[in-house]
Amino acid sequence: MPDLRHRRQAVLVATIATSMLLAGSASGAIARSPAGLDRFLHALGNVESGGRYTARNASSGAYGKYQIMPTSWRAWALRYLGNAHARPTPANQETVARRRVTALYRSLGEWRFVAHWWLTGSSSRNVASWSAYARRYVAKVMAGYARPIPPVVAMTDDGSKSIAYAGSWRVARHGAYLGDRAHYAEAPGAGASFTFSGRGIAWIGPLGPTRGRAQVLIDGSAVRTVDLRQAHFVARATIFSTTWATPGKHTIAIRVLRAPGRPVVALDAFAVRP
Repeated sequence: MPDLRHRRQAVLVATIATSMLLAGSASGAIARSPAGLDRFLHALGNVESGGRYTARNASSGAYGKYQIMPTSWRAWALRYLGNAHARPTPANQETVARRRVTALYRSLGEWRFVAHWWLTGSSSRNVASWSAYARRYVAKVMAGYARPIPPVVAMTDDGSKSIAYAGSWRVARHGAYLGDRAHYAEAPGAGASFTFSGRGIAWIGPLGPTRGRAQVLIDGSAVRTVDLRQAHFVARATIFSTTWATPGKHTIAIRVLRAPGRPVVALDAFAVRP
């Protein structure tokens, strides 16, 4: 995540550039996507936030997968979503970033220049004039751009109606959870099940000193007992995952086990690999 000094510099420049760089182009004027757009967005999101839609820079206020500053979000949300007060949901973040980056590419002509603008707000094509920090940042983005995008993983949030809960489950709030919340249970025997189609499944949830134990079942058969206790709290960890050679329909189930003194078992999301 870029440092605060560069972010604050970018706010002023980006705000001015927003009204100048794309002057005369209507919000709906962006047509065909430029070649490499998806790979660039994937690389940019990884460098900015590790791909996390809920990432927040406590110092600058930059938020989301692409670490958009609050003032920029309001301006870009108005331009690209028609609502300056639109919430930065994952879908809205993707729409705004995709359209903003597309417009920048059409103006600047090369992805490395777009990456530099994203950090600094500067349209300079004179690489020799860039700071050492900016050159390292652009190099990271472009290194990610050179790599193929990994297989898409579909995230099913804990609040989805496709997840069946049994027993007593409650909701915990935390900014690092997908959708800012996760379901948790403390009573042995409480369970959650999810039927999906794909070649892989992962249970995403928190670890920590108060976390307990659970049994994981696949298609009705117990496959593993997991212990969620860890010395320090981690909001989003891959607690369990498994894959198959070919796609198919399967059901994963979680069953809370007894763990005296640390009963909490939580579910943030299931990640399905198609």
